[in-house]
Amino acid sequence: MDTMLAGRFHLAAKKFVVEEVPIPVPGPGEVLIEVRAAGVCLSDLHLIDGTLSPLFATSDAVTIGHEVSGVIHTLGPGLRRGLTTGARVALEAGQSCEQCADCARRRPCAQVRTRGIDYDGGWAQYAIAREDTVVPIPDDLPFDQASIIPDAVSTPYAAIVSTAGVRPAQSVGVWGVGGVGAHSVRVARLAGAAPIIAVDPLPGARERAVAFGADLALDPAADDFAEQVLAATAGRGLDYAFDCAGAPVVREQAAAVLGQQGALVLVGITPHPLTVSEGLQFNYLKKRVFGHYGSLPEHIYELVRLASNGRLDLAPSITGHIPLADATDAIHRLENKTGNPIRLILVP
Repeated sequence: MDTMLAGRFHLAAKKFVVEEVPIPVPGPGEVLIEVRAAGVCLSDLHLIDGTLSPLFATSDAVTIGHEVSGVIHTLGPGLRRGLTTGARVALEAGQSCEQCADCARRRPCAQVRTRGIDYDGGWAQYAIAREDTVVPIPDDLPFDQASIIPDAVSTPYAAIVSTAGVRPAQSVGVWGVGGVGAHSVRVARLAGAAPIIAVDPLPGARERAVAFGADLALDPAADDFAEQVLAATAGRGLDYAFDCAGAPVVREQAAAVLGQQGALVLVGITPHPLTVSEGLQFNYLKKRVFGHYGSLPEHIYELVRLASNGRLDLAPSITGHIPLADATDAIHRLENKTGNPIRLILVP
């Protein structure tokens, strides 16, 4: 078989299609992955609807999918890690450019390329991976759960433990309890945050947040919203507010209920400008705003260890499995929130 099925987004035509394409051949320092599971993320929808554009695209079409797991099928030449065919792996959601001054100095790359956006991802039967982006996974970690660790779990994990540095007993609010928000609640619980307040307009999402470990789940449209946050935090306000929705109205509401030296952490992606209308009070309480994007390689390895050692059960995060050929259906289900999905998984 020389061709494979792949979910491709054609940039100029702004059209998504599932089509037959040649099976790629790994070059130096690369491996070919036989994909077993690929997550469907809101960022994938943003690429398709034009909200998100590739910064470093190298062709006029890209195979979508940055949450990928599978087995190593073929080894390219010049590998240095001792990777073997048949090994079970997850793939990091992006890779360093290896061209900038930061990469030359072995510092975190400032021009990271994102899998499935800037270069071909894993909505396919096979996918190319640079060897440094391959993360071994144990036999007892299912492929569907492993696939969502990069991004769906690692992005909120990095936001909470690294960008914010949440400590036990600090209060946390999470706005938007979709895929990233739901895992934000779980990671905040793992970090010892208390209380954890989830905020979402959908009753089903609020119920899910409580099941995932939130102490309180609020409707952002409630007339007494701010009063409920203050009551839950003994009048102090939030230490951290995580915007997982990427909406200006969320940022305004979240900033207003921060306590002294509280921080708003921008996790959700949006093309809209950042505005905080609060005046003197923002300065007086020394509130802060942190930008956040993605995660680092070490976060993926840490989460694999947490999941494989029973500290983080990701089984409840898998909403359903959909054949790769029906990827368009998965897009529609996520776009319309059909069945209140956390993560839908494409299976080649």
